[in-house]
Amino acid sequence: MTTANNVIHELVNQHCEEIPKGSKALIIPSIESNLSQLHEWEAPLDYSKISKTYSFKNYHQTIAFVNAVTWISNREDHHPEVCFGYNQCTVTLTTHNAKGLTMNDMIMAAKIDALLD
Repeated sequence: MTTANNVIHELVNQHCEEIPKGSKALIIPSIESNLSQLHEWEAPLDYSKISKTYSFKNYHQTIAFVNAVTWISNREDHHPEVCFGYNQCTVTLTTHNAKGLTMNDMIMAAKIDALLD
């Protein structure tokens, strides 16, 4: 298994933790390091969130994906912004209590990607 696959495997097998209000967000080098392992997730210049757009063949596949993301986010108690249309879905992750990104966002990104593996 490659290093990237090892990192993804580790993230997928972790669980989100409660983040108390006022917690510190990840620092930029840590965010960049994690993003380099996550396929096609992007962050804006302020690194306050990450997002990815997924494309699907039809509406039914899109809705199935949205429902799966909903199930995972409820199980992990970390809820992304999900916007979808006929054949695409954009997922945006951030941790409001830290006013930025935390490991919970990286864990969720890996788990969401794993839905399509």
